[in-house]
Amino acid sequence: MIKNLRIKRLLTLGCLVIGFSQGASAIEIAGVKLDETAHVANKELKLNGAGIRVKAIFKVYVAGLYLPAKKTTVPEILDLAGPRRLTMVMLREISSEDFGQSFMTGLNANSDKAEKSKIVNQTVKMGEIFASIPSLKKGDTITTDWVPGSGMLIQVNGKPVGEMLPDINFYNAYLKIWLGDKPADSALKQSMLGG
Repeated sequence: MIKNLRIKRLLTLGCLVIGFSQGASAIEIAGVKLDETAHVANKELKLNGAGIRVKAIFKVYVAGLYLPAKKTTVPEILDLAGPRRLTMVMLREISSEDFGQSFMTGLNANSDKAEKSKIVNQTVKMGEIFASIPSLKKGDTITTDWVPGSGMLIQVNGKPVGEMLPDINFYNAYLKIWLGDKPADSALKQSMLGG
């Protein structure tokens, strides 16, 4: 009887441990599941932080930042030499024009004139990429990866869009839209920094 009780307790504990370990493989924010890890350039990245982009009263998207190791400051993130990923999952439909406008507003707010002058060509190419996507629908996923030695790879729902953008300065300017001194959403910035 005591032996059977011990076995039942061990089995229950085992099931709880399995349940927790399976639950730890993804986190859920606003009904969107983000994996705890991602693979970019044959490296495993960890979810540094994630949150919701809110504009006015509307939830626009869930965003998650993946890095080779946890970082809590913007300079540490921008100085990383390895791969990185920013994932966005749309919570509402948005036109490519509105998305592109938000991109330009964020870029202009967080990069000075000298920084912007170095990335003009890639900024134009990014505009062409936005123009090639009519709209982003609820549930669409955008990933922007930094692949060392190749550049910035943009994918929508797992399919590459446009060409690789090779300058790390452009990728860092892109990240500063969310992590810069005037981020798109300050609460999202803190969440992405693991706060």
